[in-house]
Formats: sequence, structure tokens, C-alpha cells
Amino acid sequence: MPINSFENYPMSWKPSIDKTEKPIYKALAGQLEKDILSGNLLPGTKLPPQRELADYLDLNVSTVSKAFKVCEEKGFLSASVGSGTFVSYDALSNAYLLEETKPMHLIEMGATLPDNASYRPLLLQLKSMLQETDFEKWFGYGRPGEILWHKDAAIKLIRRGGFDTTVDHILFANGGQNAIAATLAALCKPGDRIGVDQHTYPGLKTVASMLSVQIVPIKSEDYEMSPTAFEDACKNYNIKGVYLIPDYHNPTASFMSIENRERIADIAKKYNQFVIEDGSYHLLNKNPLPAVASFAPEQVIYIASLSKALAPGLRLAYVAVPSQFKEPISKALYNLNITVSPLLAELTARMIVSNQFEVLIEGHREQTIRRNQVVNHYLEHYTCLGVETGIFRWLLLLGTITGAEFEALAAQQGVQVYAAERFVVGNSCPDRAVRVSVCAPETLEELEQGLRILKGLLNNLI
Repeated sequence: MPINSFENYPMSWKPSIDKTEKPIYKALAGQLEKDILSGNLLPGTKLPPQRELADYLDLNVSTVSKAFKVCEEKGFLSASVGSGTFVSYDALSNAYLLEETKPMHLIEMGATLPDNASYRPLLLQLKSMLQETDFEKWFGYGRPGEILWHKDAAIKLIRRGGFDTTVDHILFANGGQNAIAATLAALCKPGDRIGVDQHTYPGLKTVASMLSVQIVPIKSEDYEMSPTAFEDACKNYNIKGVYLIPDYHNPTASFMSIENRERIADIAKKYNQFVIEDGSYHLLNKNPLPAVASFAPEQVIYIASLSKALAPGLRLAYVAVPSQFKEPISKALYNLNITVSPLLAELTARMIVSNQFEVLIEGHREQTIRRNQVVNHYLEHYTCLGVETGIFRWLLLLGTITGAEFEALAAQQGVQVYAAERFVVGNSCPDRAVRVSVCAPETLEELEQGLRILKGLLNNLI
């Protein structure tokens, strides 16, 4: 029997479980998951201390600990050293942003897409390639080591993003998401922890969940990861590494200062942390800041892709990998892909070496600036974070409406935006905000139509 009486004792969760169901910790974890999914336990709820719950249920503390760990690995719970265990704010959020089919009735302002001006030049380059007599080689297995000039193209692109590296550090992946998955698979075991911003890229969240890697939110200051909080996580949360988007942070559109890049790099070196630096958006900036990798090249896995700067269909990423991580990440990429597409690798390399990519990126930048000027016009009376060269903005909401509620309202009126709840991590409280994609609408007219709808909804909140 329990030592204490809990009849009138306030507890946030008083489960009832069938102790004949074995193992008991799985039964308890199942009940906890059920209560979260049903809404009986709301995001942000602090659960009873494990000893208290064990006493209430007349179980060993280790049984409760195992149940909590199962739910924590699934992303339902988030534990904070010294604070307790909470139902994660993102426990019920949908982190899979790209739906199987595009909703035909919605103006797309959710997905982070560049405009489509580069599609025709890519098509012309592709047609030229396929008219060459040895075109068959692009439909076989690719062997990156046999085409060293592809790595030279990678070096050129990465340098354009703010980091100098050498060919012996370059690996190829099928896009940035693929590179993230391979890196986590190579460097983490199930149950390992990595640090992330309080709002982060949902693709990182879904990959971590698939691999049973726990993600720990690290506090921000002015939408930048706090170096002090990062060091605290290194000391107290047993993290193995950290994931960063220093330029045009997804979703908050913020930039990390040079000072904080240096401090994060120094802490990573001090505590031997690996750093995944997602450079997906670095090329949007005409004069990119130095990459975090430039301050700690022996700790940082730098990922450069073209999906956000040129075209999402270019499923290719260049990964600059420190020597200590190259072998395991290379093996992980082989196990996931065997190879990258020789056709896409050749097409991308030709665009880079010929300097066509510079012309296309500049064209995208000009178009993005024009579109952001339209956004600034319609939303001038609201706080919409981001700069004119960014392909998305972070729209802060007035009143008490949540991002999820606003996303639903916008969808009812015909516009797709993404709520902060899709990006929030663990027990971090989500901003009352939505991410608004600037370049996803196919035309300026469609962008204006979507903005008029959003402005009308915002006006109704005042």
C-alpha cells in the first residue's frame, strides 16, 4: 500500500493502471501517452515527481522512471534539470510540413520556397547535358571520388556561404535533410541528446524522433541561442552536440551575431561537442557572415544545399565534415543512399563552376526584396520579423490567440501558414506567432491576395 494518503492531495496526474499487464512500466507509459493524446494532460503540464507518483501507484521508482523515459524518447515529455518533467509543448504538433498533395484551395505561404525563376535556366543546362554523346554515365551509380571537380564546385559554393574548407572534407548527400539524418545516425545512439533552439527546423525534430535521439531546447536571447545556456546544457544535460541555423534562422528569421558564433564555437571545442551547422539559407545573403564552422572547423559539420537558394528539386547537399567524423558519416550516407544522383551532381556542379548560380541567386534576391516590400506594405502595423532578403518572415500575433489557432483561421480563409507550435521544442513555450513564406505564392498577385486575407484576420484581433 502507498505510504501516504493521496485522497485529497493535489497531483497533476493520477493514473489508474492494470498491474496484471506486464511489464508495468510499458502499461504506465501507454496510459501516459493516451492521456496526452486525448488532451487530459495539456502541453506544459508539470508531472508529479517520480517518487511521489511511485508512492501513489505503489510501484518502484525505477518503474516510473522507465515509463517516463519511454515517453520522453517519443517526444511526449521533456525533463529539465532541477525543474521536473513536463508534457512537451510540441507533443501534439505536426512537424511534417510538406503534405503528400498540395491543397488546391489554399494559397501556399507555409513552405519555404524560392521563386521559380531559376527553373528555366536549369532546364536549358539539363537539355544541353543530355545532348552529349556520353549522357549514359549520368544514369548509373555515381562515385564522387572519381569526379574531383564536383568537389571543387562544392568548395566554391561553401566559400560563398562563409566557410573555407578543402576537398578532403567534402561528402555528398541527397539534400540537407538527408545530411542531417546521416549525421545523427552516425554520431548518436538511441537516447543520446543534442541541443537545439527553442524553436527549430521541424525536419530535425522528425529525424531525431525516428532515431530516438532526444532534443534539448537551449534558451535564446533576442532569438539567438544563448552561449551561456549552451554551456549549461553541456555541463548539466549530457548533450553530445548542437544543431544551429545561424543565418535566416528557421522559423524566426533571426541572425546569430559574430560574437555568439565565436562563443558557441569555443564552447563546442571546450566540451568536445559536435555542431551541425545548417547553411541552407546562407546563400540568400549577399555578404554572408562567417560560418560557425570557420571558428571551429574540427567540431562543425557544415551542410550547404541549394534547395532554398535555387530549386527544391535539386536534392543535393555538400557536407564539409571534420576528419574525426568523416568515416562514420560517410558510412551512414552510404547506408542511406549508396550514392547521390550523378545527374543532379553534374547539373549542380556545372551551374556553380560556370557562375550561373551567382546570376540566379542575385535574380532570386531581387525578386525576394520586391516581395518583402509588398509584405512590409500590408503588415506595416504588425511585428513581422525578418529581413528583405529572407524567403520567410516570423509574424508575431496580438492578443491571446495562439499560433495554432491563427493557422487554422487562415486555412479556413484560404491561406496556409505554419504556427509556432510546429517548430517549438520540448517544454519551451511556443511564441504566439506564425511563419509566413514570402516566395511560395507563384505570383505577386497571389502573394498580395494572401496578405490581404492575413491582414484582415490580424485586424480582427485588435
